[in-house]
Amino acid sequence: MSLRKWFNLFWKTLLIGAIASLITGVLLQFGTERIVFKGSSDYIVYFVILIGYGMLASVYSQMGFFAYLILNYMANGVFSRKVWQYIQMVLTVLALLELLFFRRIVGGQSDQWSDLILGLSILVVSIGVAYFKAKWTNLSAWVPTLFFMIAITIVEAVGGLKIGVDTATAFIVIPLMVCNAYQILILHRVVQNKKS
Repeated sequence: MSLRKWFNLFWKTLLIGAIASLITGVLLQFGTERIVFKGSSDYIVYFVILIGYGMLASVYSQMGFFAYLILNYMANGVFSRKVWQYIQMVLTVLALLELLFFRRIVGGQSDQWSDLILGLSILVVSIGVAYFKAKWTNLSAWVPTLFFMIAITIVEAVGGLKIGVDTATAFIVIPLMVCNAYQILILHRVVQNKKS
């Protein structure tokens, strides 16, 4: 991957994070109406905060993405491809179980229903992303995409999960998921060499 391609990916992901955060924030505000706006300046500040957070979430997502790429590169050098696929499957299941059940059983954190809804939502979106990634590339992309979309997203969202407020969790997880989905789906186009 050249510096120019990475720079292009960075800015596009930044823009996608800002848009995802803006849409999520507006929908959450209309759904809950927790923030009371007193004037037009409040709306402008709110939109600026949403866009700024989206950009921040996209940078956080990109750090997780490049950490995953480095982990994947190193693991492919240490393990055979089949063993690394099994390890990714086990880690994916453990991350999902931690989100769905272990936080409630071990730590007594959060509400069981909100964890279940969040975990199933992440699972459904991840399966959809993995389906398209495998369709656009090859079948071997299925497990790494699921691992990245589930395990890495859950690791990235740990700070937001500790807040314990459903709307805050949605506001944190949705832009991360959108940025992660975009990056993993576009990766094969970014790294392919153009032949003249």
